[in-house]
Amino acid sequence: MDARMFGLETPLMVALQHLLDVPDGDAGAAGGDKAGSGAAGGATRTYVRDARAMAATPADVKELPGAYAFVVDMPGLGTGDIKVQVEDERVLVISGERRREEREDAKYLRMERRMGKFMRKFVLPDNADMDKISAVCRDGVLTVTVEKLPPPEPKKPKTIEVKVA
Repeated sequence: MDARMFGLETPLMVALQHLLDVPDGDAGAAGGDKAGSGAAGGATRTYVRDARAMAATPADVKELPGAYAFVVDMPGLGTGDIKVQVEDERVLVISGERRREEREDAKYLRMERRMGKFMRKFVLPDNADMDKISAVCRDGVLTVTVEKLPPPEPKKPKTIEVKVA
């Protein structure tokens, strides 16, 4: 189905439609490029996978009096499956991957639970303290807390002594 049928020709809708139209096996394989390095005009397999992961990972962002809290659902993931990183000094990256358990004696009749990669990226504000970031995962909900830097003290006026000549 084409987004133009409904008059949805905004760049965002066109990009989303393009991502939905790329099958998993063909992403990045334009022009016979099987390595996924991205031919001219084609998306790499990693880019498409990350874009799908970010679109399918809901998150809540809260501003508290002394911190920012990022809350992400990570169902079925253990602490070893979740990665929290800071890239480029100000980008918080939360990622993880849930793999399907493989059993030879079982056959899936229905598969509805989300499997695969989870990912979200957030640009942190200037007042975020990059040295005070903590992450806690409880009951499948990951909460990443980024403390705020204390506000700068107001500058006091400088008094200059007047000399009488």
